[in-house]
Amino acid sequence: MGSFNVCNTSCCCLVLLALFVAGPLASAQEPDSRIAILGADPNPSSDGWVSAWTGGLPLGSLTEQGHHENPFRDDRVIDVINTRNLAEYDRYVSEGLKALMHAYSGTFQVPLYPSRRSVSYPSWYYENTRNKPVTSLKRDGSAVNGAYPGVLFPEPANGLEAIWNHLTRWRGRYFEREYVDAIVYSSGEKKLTRSKQEVSFELFRSLDPHLADIERQVMVYYMSRIMAPSSRAGGALLAIDYLDQARNPRKAWSYDVGQKRVKRLPHVTHDNSALMTESLQTADDIDMFSGTPDRYSWNLLGKEVLFVPYNNYHVSDPSVSYDALFTAHHLNPEYTRYEAHRVWVVEAILNIGSVHVYPKRRFYIDEDSWQILMADQYDSDGNLWRVKLCYMKTFYEVPLSFCAAEVVHDLKEKSYFASGLTNEERNVGVFDLEPPPVSKFSPAALRSGAKR
Repeated sequence: MGSFNVCNTSCCCLVLLALFVAGPLASAQEPDSRIAILGADPNPSSDGWVSAWTGGLPLGSLTEQGHHENPFRDDRVIDVINTRNLAEYDRYVSEGLKALMHAYSGTFQVPLYPSRRSVSYPSWYYENTRNKPVTSLKRDGSAVNGAYPGVLFPEPANGLEAIWNHLTRWRGRYFEREYVDAIVYSSGEKKLTRSKQEVSFELFRSLDPHLADIERQVMVYYMSRIMAPSSRAGGALLAIDYLDQARNPRKAWSYDVGQKRVKRLPHVTHDNSALMTESLQTADDIDMFSGTPDRYSWNLLGKEVLFVPYNNYHVSDPSVSYDALFTAHHLNPEYTRYEAHRVWVVEAILNIGSVHVYPKRRFYIDEDSWQILMADQYDSDGNLWRVKLCYMKTFYEVPLSFCAAEVVHDLKEKSYFASGLTNEERNVGVFDLEPPPVSKFSPAALRSGAKR
């Protein structure tokens, strides 16, 4: 593992903090109020850790290979947080990150960088949210009235509204990409799967904010096809999520390459094991949280300033091989980046009479993007069991924000599952495509696509 260029004393760190946070980041430009339309505070935090939002990253271009250049490559590390200095930063570190530091005290670290509020949006997104229709939740929070392409609840009154902001957040209209998932066992042994993914965010098929609910029923179409290893190549998955998840629960199908037929999958929801993860994550762990929230009571605990994964361009850098990135127990911290940001804290408590392997979950949602950045998930004995991290970055060519890698750590098995990596891929993705005809996302298309 490489070494960091960091401060050696608390005094040095305070000097750097003053330079990076109280100086250029906090005062170089006035806060841009547009982000307030979406529910975020454009101002720097009172403690000086979080910078002002000044419009986010400007539009930029990808490299010839389709990767992102790191716009913050010249930033220096403020400090590297581990069990030796955790007490100095305790209030800014989540229970999940603390658990990872203690579980892997010799290797897991949090490299802390200056706060860079890079999230930005197309201009129509602010206008849609400014002029939003009346939105509300129904059927115990499993459905939305008045869903539209914008932030549904800029001022969430409860945890359910905040989690629906995550479920319906802006991630582009339609994208295609090739990516790698990895299971990394406690020994450090790795199992990689390479897939092609196509996702259509149907809420954004039409950007008109005033379509009737009857015209907006599907929330997401998702399709993936396995490309490698050869023993599983050709297998495929189709899933559909709806805006009314009580009346229309998630539907899913798989193409079995051995039997050469499409199968309906009735249990790709809630705490059923997510496919091809060897039970390291549940179906509703996907995308940090997805599917219906009906089994929980959702409590909004307010906003906090925390150190969270942010601007992780190095995690997906083509110069970083999968062998270098996937170390035992966690991603190699030499390539990860954390910053101070304000997050909404939402706690989900399992309803009486409901069943789930996680009786308690805590989510940390970025105020600028409405992306869940971290999730702490507890077992039936009240112990922290799994910690999930979204190593987010801004796709400045669209613009949108998305996980460069999504990682769930199992503290009992001492293994982890990482998804969405593109470092060694050539077709790393185009995120600003026009949505295709909906017929592309059908069981028949799943079968015909496997034959091509």
